[in-house]
Amino acid sequence: MTKADQKDIATEKEVGQSMTIVREITDEKRHGQHYTPTELADFLAERSFAALALDTESLTVIDPACGDGELLLAAANIASSTGYSGSLNLIGYELDETAVIAANRRLDAAGVRAEIILGDFLVHQRNMSSGTVDLIITNPPYVRTQHLGQEAARLLANEFSLTGRVDLTHPFVSVASRLLSKDGTLGLLCSNRFLTTLSGENVRRTLMNSGLQVGELYDLGDTKLFKAAVLPAIIVASKTSPTGHPPKYVSAYEASSSKGNVSLFDALRTSESSMAFHNGKDYEVKVGSFVPPTDTKTPWRLSDPESDQWLETIKEHTWKTFGDIAKIRVGIKTTADRVFLGDDWERSAPDVEDELLLPLITQNNITPWRTSDSLEMKVLYPYNLSSNKRQVLDLEDWPGTKAYLLTHEEQLQGRKYVIEGGRKWYEIWVPQRPALWAEPKIVFPDISENPRFALDTTGAVVNGNCYWISLADFENEDIAYLMLAVANSSLGLRYYDEVCGNRLYSGKRRWITQYVRRLPLPSPDTAESKKLIAEARALTAGGEAGGEQFKQLDSDVAAAFVASPPFGSTDELTPAEETLF
Repeated sequence: MTKADQKDIATEKEVGQSMTIVREITDEKRHGQHYTPTELADFLAERSFAALALDTESLTVIDPACGDGELLLAAANIASSTGYSGSLNLIGYELDETAVIAANRRLDAAGVRAEIILGDFLVHQRNMSSGTVDLIITNPPYVRTQHLGQEAARLLANEFSLTGRVDLTHPFVSVASRLLSKDGTLGLLCSNRFLTTLSGENVRRTLMNSGLQVGELYDLGDTKLFKAAVLPAIIVASKTSPTGHPPKYVSAYEASSSKGNVSLFDALRTSESSMAFHNGKDYEVKVGSFVPPTDTKTPWRLSDPESDQWLETIKEHTWKTFGDIAKIRVGIKTTADRVFLGDDWERSAPDVEDELLLPLITQNNITPWRTSDSLEMKVLYPYNLSSNKRQVLDLEDWPGTKAYLLTHEEQLQGRKYVIEGGRKWYEIWVPQRPALWAEPKIVFPDISENPRFALDTTGAVVNGNCYWISLADFENEDIAYLMLAVANSSLGLRYYDEVCGNRLYSGKRRWITQYVRRLPLPSPDTAESKKLIAEARALTAGGEAGGEQFKQLDSDVAAAFVASPPFGSTDELTPAEETLF
């Protein structure tokens, strides 16, 4: 046996091991919970068949994770409704034996012939010939890296040349690009996280580099079309050459006002933006196009002429971005909050020394401009506060704290990653730089419906559900006030939605480093920016602030961008510049 043969056998064994791990997880997470509802399955099948060439004698359709057969049944129904008269070869793969039985019964009852295989598609595909499948239609298991485990994630990454965080969507897309025929199509229902997050770069890169051409893209947002905890998206991509028209991109998110006048799925099918209704709620359905960015790290966004022109105007008048001038840090991560955090230390642990109990800012303490005057939550913070680098205290010098922590030693010692990282067993996993807590800082919550950027001067520690920017990083603190003005403005909110777009349920947004660092700043040297800085100083200083004051600030932020020296023309205001006001 040659070394190459031995390597192949070892690889097969590794892949088999990885799929066994995945099977154990997906059996638990998928069983009867996240199967595709009929209306959504029909829509996915309809859009997938619209991209297929139907003048062939036969079509091979595969669902790599068929569950109870909903997508295969939808494919059969759509094929019939389109008048396709050729042979339809339906094949499904499924890990759960109970689901296989259910799929066979459903399809038999509907008079649909299909082959349902009990087994792992990611293993079977290795023996399948390239270019032999016409349609892969699938809703892969929603399993993220932390559920897969490091070993399974590593093996999947090695098998499919993936980097960074791995989930099961990535290998499914990678396999599809190999198996599809020259006119083949992929109809994929997956989490919409791949559109905007750093961890979704694997899917974006695979789609852009695989030879698949995205034809239609649907960000279904918070429509809650099925019970999975993630927000769904649909990709229809094919091996056919581009038509010359940009791919259709549609987004649907719940609207707080305006009654929908068309059903959601009808709105998704149209070429115009509209207000839609579904399950008693109203949704704003935006229709635009998809223009692939030049790199895979950039989030994918919906493009339309008005938004594109607006963004170009912002770009021309942007001096720097937040990420250019500031280090955006996440708050502390204890990985044992019940031990380190509390709001009743005097009762629960009265002997813990007061010097080690520091006020803690959480997302509940932050409003636009200012943090709460009273911070009830405190953190036990066993570090030298005068040190710029992490320097843990010796518990022998703090007997009350030592006695308290010893009562939780078993739990804290169980955090093996802390010990293996060279830390003391009683340390916080992510303590950040202790000396910086005393400095003024901008703080904002990880998740909020509207921007809530505030200036904190209390010296409090920031919790892990928030982010912070230390003013010690700036040579001129005026820049911090300019950042607050932009971040809390309507312009800043629109920029986030246009460029970052990581929306959650009920209009909530993720304000994490990769997005906040993209927010723009106008030149600080103009009269308009100096006015903004003064306004932000006043708002952070306290006192009552009314709606008129915020309207004025919105207007002044827009004026600061138009007044900033553009990189391009200095002619009269463009239509996009006029919309800034």
